[in-house]
Amino acid sequence: MSLKAQITEDMKNAMRAKDAERLGTIRLLTAAMKQKEVDERVELDDAMVVAIVDKLIKQRKDSVEAYLKAERQDLADKESAEITVLQAYLPARLSAEEITAGVATLVQGLSAELGRPLTGGDMGKIMGAAKAQFSGKADMGQVSAAIKAALAG
Repeated sequence: MSLKAQITEDMKNAMRAKDAERLGTIRLLTAAMKQKEVDERVELDDAMVVAIVDKLIKQRKDSVEAYLKAERQDLADKESAEITVLQAYLPARLSAEEITAGVATLVQGLSAELGRPLTGGDMGKIMGAAKAQFSGKADMGQVSAAIKAALAG
């Protein structure tokens, strides 16, 4: 079953269970998916759905931060609950050690390809390659931090 079909099925189950919070979050996700399909005139595959879920989670995390700064714990809790629902649609994430090892291999490969040690100026090249390798499998913030650490030392 595709991820899109799974989300639709979960929405139906949330309706039957009268789970308003879960239903609302899933409806937000389906609306974002339909918007992407209409805007780009494409049929979404699982990778595109994962990218949308990642984007929505990032938005929710930013909102939680803002709400906590404004001392609005009630709104932060609501956003955190939405993050929990959305995370169920992400594939298993790589651990920090796996990310570090993958980035080290990537840096070595690019360094050998360019024939010189990499510097901070090569961050864009490394990040582009890392995006292709880790997209949907890892938090890109963690990947970016691992790249910076690899370039620093």
